[in-house]
Amino acid sequence: MNKKLIIISIIIITIVALIYSGAKGKENSQISSQSSPTPQPVMPADKIEVVHFHGTQQCWSCITVGEYALKTIKDKFPEEFTSGKIVYKDIDGELKENQEIVVKYQARGSSLFVNAIRDEQDNIEEDVTVWRLINSESQFISYFENKLSSLLGK
Repeated sequence: MNKKLIIISIIIITIVALIYSGAKGKENSQISSQSSPTPQPVMPADKIEVVHFHGTQQCWSCITVGEYALKTIKDKFPEEFTSGKIVYKDIDGELKENQEIVVKYQARGSSLFVNAIRDEQDNIEEDVTVWRLINSESQFISYFENKLSSLLGK
């Protein structure tokens, strides 16, 4: 019975994530069609926190998102990772001691957040695109490397 509950929970989380990512895509396309054609320059982040939230029991998808994110950071940004300019945090959101960070990021279930800190101000965004890329490590890494490079002003 417990295995069935876990499987059903995973299916529900996956469906919600897919629905949410589709809705975000529609919102983003509507926003971009309404905004001016000239992109505004973005100030490079002083520090980037990549935070992977998950439950105590993780499915393959949740584990993979965390592994690929960390691999991208270590392989593509070794200096920034070593210096602490890019920080990776793996957070079990079910543990009581992690509730403060869960609330700060407003994390619900398995998720990956990127916080581009500028002038000591948080700029927290959930990255839902990564879930669509977990079946291709090379596509995930390319996408995530470009995202982090952009935030660093590279």
